[in-house]
Parts: sequence; C-alpha cells; structure tokens
Amino acid sequence: MYDKIKELAKQYYLETVETRRDFHKYAERGWLELRTASIIARKLDDLGYQVLVGKEIMRPEGRMGIPSKRVLTMNYKRALSQGADPYYLEKVKDGFTAVAGIIENGPGPVVAIRFDIDALSIVEDDSCEHIPTKEGFVSCNSGAMHACGHDGHAAMGLTVAKILAEIKDNLHGTLKLIFQPAEEGVRGAKCVCESGILNDVDYIFAGHIWTYENEHEDTDLFLGMNETFATTKLDVTYHGVSSHAAGMPQFGKNALLSAASCVLNLHSIPRNSDGCTRVNVGTIHAGTGRNVVPETAKLEIEVRGETTELNTYMEIYARDIIHGSALMHDTIVEIKEMGKAYSLECDKKMMDIIRQVCKDHLKEIKVAKNDLSPLDGSDDFSYMLATVQAHGGIGTYMKLTTNLAAAPHNTTYDFNEEVLLKGTTIYSTIAYYLLNQ
Repeated sequence: MYDKIKELAKQYYLETVETRRDFHKYAERGWLELRTASIIARKLDDLGYQVLVGKEIMRPEGRMGIPSKRVLTMNYKRALSQGADPYYLEKVKDGFTAVAGIIENGPGPVVAIRFDIDALSIVEDDSCEHIPTKEGFVSCNSGAMHACGHDGHAAMGLTVAKILAEIKDNLHGTLKLIFQPAEEGVRGAKCVCESGILNDVDYIFAGHIWTYENEHEDTDLFLGMNETFATTKLDVTYHGVSSHAAGMPQFGKNALLSAASCVLNLHSIPRNSDGCTRVNVGTIHAGTGRNVVPETAKLEIEVRGETTELNTYMEIYARDIIHGSALMHDTIVEIKEMGKAYSLECDKKMMDIIRQVCKDHLKEIKVAKNDLSPLDGSDDFSYMLATVQAHGGIGTYMKLTTNLAAAPHNTTYDFNEEVLLKGTTIYSTIAYYLLNQ
C-alpha cells in the first residue's frame, strides 16, 4: 500500500500543481477565503467525504479580527464572479471559511491533519522575472498574495484527500482533514478548536513549506519546530474629546497623548530572564488636523514570548500600560484581541513515529538528523496542538524544506513546486500508517 500511495502522489502531481496555481492566482486574505473554501468543500464532497463547513466547525464568538460587513460582502460578490462553488459559497460567507473533510471507517484512532488556506495583505511582484507572472498565475486580486506557501498547503491537502479516499477501505479509524482560515495574524485556529472537532483526536500533524537552513543543507523534512513565539495581537483605540487646540484646549481630552504614552511605555517593558520576548507597535492613526485636539487614536500592537508563560507576562504588562495611558489623559480605551497563539510543543513520541515511518517506507525522503528546526515566528496551529495534547493526544508541526525565490512575506516569494509531491507523499503515508495501528 505504501508503494501505491507513492504512485498516486506522482499520478496526481500535475493536478496538485494546477490546484496550487489556481489558489495562488485567486489569493484571498483571512476570513475572505470564500472562493478557496467553497472549492475545497466541493472537491471533498465529490470525493465522498463527510463535509463540515462554517459554523459546523467554528464557534462564531471565537473568531478574531473579522473584516467589516462591507468588505465581507464585496469579497462574496468577487468570489462568485471568480468561479466559487455556489452551494458551498452560501455556507462559508460572512467569514465562516473553515472546511473539514471526514472519513469514518470503523474502530481505530482519530487522526487529524491541518492545512492553512489564507493569503497575505501583500501586492505581488508583477515583473517578468517572477515565475507566477511569467507562468500566468500571479495574483489577480490586488492586495492579496500567497507569500507564505498556504496555496501549496491547501493544494497538498486536496491531493492527500484524493489519495486517502482512494484507499479508504484500508483505513481503520477516523480521518479529519481540516482546512483552516486566517492563520496569518494567528486568528483562525481558536474558533475551530472551540467547536469541539478536535476533542476526540489522538494524533494531529501539519507542516509548512520552508527554506533550507543553509545553502549546503540536504534535507527534505524536519520532524518538528521549536523557537516558536506565543503571541497576542491587540487593536487599541483611545476615545477622547475634540476641541479647538487654541481657543478651548482645556475642554479637550487628547487621545493621541494617551496613544503616545502607550507606545513609549510598551517599549519599556522590562526584559525577562526566563527567555526571549518581543513587543511592537506596528501602526498608529490619530487626529484630523493641526488645530484640533485629537478625539481618537488607534494602535495595532503585538507582544510575543518564547513560551506561552512569557507571552502572558508581556500581555499582562502591556494591558496595564494601555489602561494606565488612558488614565493619564482622561480618555476611554477600547481593546480588541485580534489574534493569539501559544508556543509550539511538538511531541517527541510523534516525531519518533514519523522518523520510523520514513525509515521503513519513505527511504527517498531525507529526514534531518535533528528533530527540531526553528520557526522564528508564530503559528496558531499551536492552538490545535495544545487542544489535542490537553486530552492526551500527540502531534507535531513539520517543516518541508525546498528552494524559495525569496523569504516568506516578500512580494517575490515563490517555492519549488517539487515540494508538493514530497508533501503529499509524506502526509498520506503518515496518515495511512497511523490508521493501521
């Protein structure tokens, strides 16, 4: 059966590439993956999966950083015009873009694989040197670009679904393929976890297309990641009172002063000897004119910590500063949590299983000697992993290495599509092995 999986992955490789390029061309940002989600749901349905979408696998209140109703409506109309599946489009509209495909085949373990599907708010390079431009699949949606490989992840997910559907009679247990929205900004996993879909999962894994750690590296796979930051994303709005800056300044309450105090003091949070921490104020918007006391000021803030505990330390400190800055200038502050992720704690047992699977059945895959490779960022798969670990399950977050045209989150990002074949083979093989234990 392992040879058959390899044969099927090769057979469907060109289709995987085509799917990846389609998702790349019609890139959609977090909570706006309407076309993407509807197509994924339709393909899973056609393959015979039990399909769950939207509110069936999402707790509405658990979503973070939802766009405005106007933006959601505009993107619904665009998705419809760009070939979204009409039936499933109705089910995923208004920011309910999570999709799951489930196969239940008698007693056995419950195995889940996660694939993220959202793009970034980036204007893609359109020069002729950029392969997506050269090959005709550059993003046609201005301000949205798959600059982190999620188009590849989603495409691999659909091919894995196709392979495992073809051999489903040989699977014993339950398979859950989860296509998660809004990973960028770490916004989408929380609501999926809170739906309960992971409460019975024994094994969960995911992976990310990534670059080699150095130019001399000769590996295809790292079994897990470390050096992942737990993080909290906050939108902070100070509400004051406007007044004439010369004629009646005493009647104003300056929201910009609260914001300025907040910025300066956030960057003065004491460092912690327990590990690495980060804080950043990414944007500030305030005021209407030089002669008007600013009535509102909005900040976009993030804190991070090497561990979940360190991120909590940073968040508590930051919230105290945010509230204190309001008190200093007699303003009212509104705080919205726009994203959150834990630090990743990959299970040694799960990594050992995958290493043995590769040794026995995927000898052509070059597995790194070291289990872990640094992520140097955040990913809300950590929410899913922690949810499974909380009831005794295990999992890991793998790194699929390949050549990149540019670093992730860059306008010229692209990856060697050969990694799609490796990824579908690895995912399908691991799932088959686990569902035969």
